[in-house]
Amino acid sequence: MLEVMDVSGLVTFQDCGRPGWQSYGVPVSGPMDWFAHRVANSLINNPSDAPVIEIGLGEAIFRAKRDCVLAVAGAGFEVANYIWTFPLWTSFYVRAGWHVQVKKISGGNWAYLAIAGGFETPSILGSRSTYLRGGLGSAIRTGDILEAGKPANELSKLAARNFPVEKYLNYSQSPVIEVIPGPQTDRFTEDGIQTFYRNEYTLSNSFDRMGYRLDGKPISHLAGADLISEGMTMGSVQIPANGQPIVMMADAPTTGGYPKIANVIRADLPLLAQCEAGVSKIRFRETTVEKAQEKLRKTIRSRSGLQPDDFR
Repeated sequence: MLEVMDVSGLVTFQDCGRPGWQSYGVPVSGPMDWFAHRVANSLINNPSDAPVIEIGLGEAIFRAKRDCVLAVAGAGFEVANYIWTFPLWTSFYVRAGWHVQVKKISGGNWAYLAIAGGFETPSILGSRSTYLRGGLGSAIRTGDILEAGKPANELSKLAARNFPVEKYLNYSQSPVIEVIPGPQTDRFTEDGIQTFYRNEYTLSNSFDRMGYRLDGKPISHLAGADLISEGMTMGSVQIPANGQPIVMMADAPTTGGYPKIANVIRADLPLLAQCEAGVSKIRFRETTVEKAQEKLRKTIRSRSGLQPDDFR
């Protein structure tokens, strides 16, 4: 059990999301960085889809109401526990009364805090993920008491674990993001397509859980920027009239009316999610569905305990 002492930025509960409701206009939601979410749970033997606290673009301070073990993963943060400072991708013991601060530093946007036993939060439409625009759940606020379930193992056996993330995922502010060509590539000039693949883009200050707006050389359309709205997924790269890409993220709307030049592969979505506004230098590289599937398999064949059938 944790008491929320202070929060800034966007702090919510997220599990693996609520697939199956897109036809009703409900986004999948879930974590911005699916890999960090899964590893945080794995470090303390929680189910892979257990809800965790997603801390975005801010900080949070908690006080343990009883002895517990926490794990924090992500990028751009560090953890202060009592008198010690811990890096991310580790689990650690917290005694009742101790304060834990997830502190924002440079190098990323999102951190994931899991508690042994998992947080007990209401399920809405089969998920505990928060979707603020749709009123599904609410942001975590100062003064909240966050309940937790019974740990799967003794606390002493869950603490002092670490995950060597650098062996499996190269978080960077200069990532090369692999994409699969989108369904409307014929709506762009050949020069526009080459512009997309040959130039750097920076994350603009206008971004959130719904979408990442990028700044760079404009991409030219061949047949205009409007089309009849159709389905979208996380990772869809839309090009509106100004020629600047918008990548759909966790809270992406289920439909959109701009042509899609590409779709970011699932294995690389965490790398894009952790790019910082005004700092990142993002490049895109075309790949195939088969290579994207193999890359995902390699990513989840790690010591994180992730399995291919975990993905929905």
